[in-house]
Amino acid sequence: MPAAEDCHGVNKVVDNISRFSPDLLADACQHILSYLQGQTRGVDSAEISDSVQRAGVRLDNEALQNVIRFLLLTFRSAGQSNSSADDLVSRLEEGSSKWPKASLQVLHRLWSEHGASVHAQQKLQATLSISQVVEPSGQICQKSFEMTVPQFQNFHKQFKEMAAVMETV
Repeated sequence: MPAAEDCHGVNKVVDNISRFSPDLLADACQHILSYLQGQTRGVDSAEISDSVQRAGVRLDNEALQNVIRFLLLTFRSAGQSNSSADDLVSRLEEGSSKWPKASLQVLHRLWSEHGASVHAQQKLQATLSISQVVEPSGQICQKSFEMTVPQFQNFHKQFKEMAAVMETV
């Protein structure tokens, strides 16, 4: 019965997300999206935790980490598959019927604004095989790489495309 357990786990995370106000959810998602767009070196879960506590939402550390991981994986997956905001929301609704409409609206708006940039960053990372983490804690390990001239020219072209996409956001 792993599927039922997975569904229960998703519903539990969604229940915890539903305790967030739209502004608090947007703030947490902004941290995650900044990371996925390559603007920060990691997700600052301590800062998200402080915001959640200041907002009066009581979650234990494990529950909050599950929320952060769920949002991170959701956005990362949507970026890799180049999903539209409508597709993202549809997949979330398929995964759980417990989503509050206000939460889905926040996720739809943020993905509409940042999805293209996340997708471009995902493509770049796949090309370079970088931004890998060693542990779920988010400890980042450094990678170096070598490229042939044609590979570098392709990298340069993709980097310019990513910069153009980021300018439109």
